[in-house]
Amino acid sequence: MTREEIVDLFAERNDAWVARHVGALARTHAENGVVRSPMFGQLHGREAIATSYASLFRMFPDWTFVSDAVLIDGNRCAQSFQATATHSADFMGLPASGRQFRIEGVRLYTLTDRLIQEEQRIYDFTGLLIQVGVLKSKPAV
Repeated sequence: MTREEIVDLFAERNDAWVARHVGALARTHAENGVVRSPMFGQLHGREAIATSYASLFRMFPDWTFVSDAVLIDGNRCAQSFQATATHSADFMGLPASGRQFRIEGVRLYTLTDRLIQEEQRIYDFTGLLIQVGVLKSKPAV
């Protein structure tokens, strides 16, 4: 893939994030793609990946994903991001709390044939769980 094709792919993904368009996001992944996610575990195949996007938008319908420019090195990319949302449906056994959260992280990608073959999501999952009330925390002494 050329650098321009990669930039176009991530611009397409950004539009899909803004629209919360499950199908458009899923179509940017290879049919046999893999996603490793703190929230959804290891996902295999475009159908499972699409299901995870649908679940994300069901649990957090106001999910906002803002990313920085993609760092490109051949067929590998890194993308730092910030996400905010409100816990509006059952999540990890916890009924909707109405709590808002904010996370920052990075996504690492390997691209093949103009699609995402592998994606690894790295962010403070423990912090997210504390913010929505799944976990409790005490201030450090």
